[in-house]
Amino acid sequence: MRVEVWSDVVCPWCYVGKRRLETALEQFPHRDQVEVVWRSFQLDPTLPEGETHATLPALARKYGTSEDAMRQNMRQLEEVAAAEGLTYDLANGISGNTSLAHELLHLAAERGVQGELKERLLHAHFEESRSVFDVDSLVALGAEVGLDETEAREVLTDRRYRAVVAQEGATAQSLGATGVPFFVVDRKYGAAGAQPAELLLQVLERAWADANPLVTVPAADGCSGDSCAV
Repeated sequence: MRVEVWSDVVCPWCYVGKRRLETALEQFPHRDQVEVVWRSFQLDPTLPEGETHATLPALARKYGTSEDAMRQNMRQLEEVAAAEGLTYDLANGISGNTSLAHELLHLAAERGVQGELKERLLHAHFEESRSVFDVDSLVALGAEVGLDETEAREVLTDRRYRAVVAQEGATAQSLGATGVPFFVVDRKYGAAGAQPAELLLQVLERAWADANPLVTVPAADGCSGDSCAV
């Protein structure tokens, strides 16, 4: 069984969804026969590469609210994350273009460490306030999970995976995704948003037993476009 997960490394609901999927897989009797593949989905591919900005004031402006009100919304999401064992500091976060991070994840997939790098990037961004937007930062993070630094730098310089990143985003939309995380099991069943672990387990069980066309369960909290529900 293959579980494909479209997500972004700066999507707070995506990290929550990852933890919930892991919880569901722990309870799934056929866990050893499940392959998890992380697919690329950029929340905002229009952001200039190489530039970053503070997340809190940007979201406050986008939604026409005060920074204090946005900070309170972030605290609520931090409480959700804490229930999954995650320690967020959203008010002090930074945002930027994530194309390079996704490109490095494709190299990691070829080297057999995609899952490890996905976790490392999410942890770096949300729990360590480290950059996941520039070549030097990404090369260092990749090295921590076993990627060769020289090869990683070459990949991020020649941009050989750039087209694949865009293609995967288009594939997600063709499957009905309007936001992330978006889980697809064997291209038969889909679950949008950071669904509870219990529901993800049900999706896994149904996909294992059935061979029906893609069926998508009602969406849960997640990120759409260049924004997240915080």
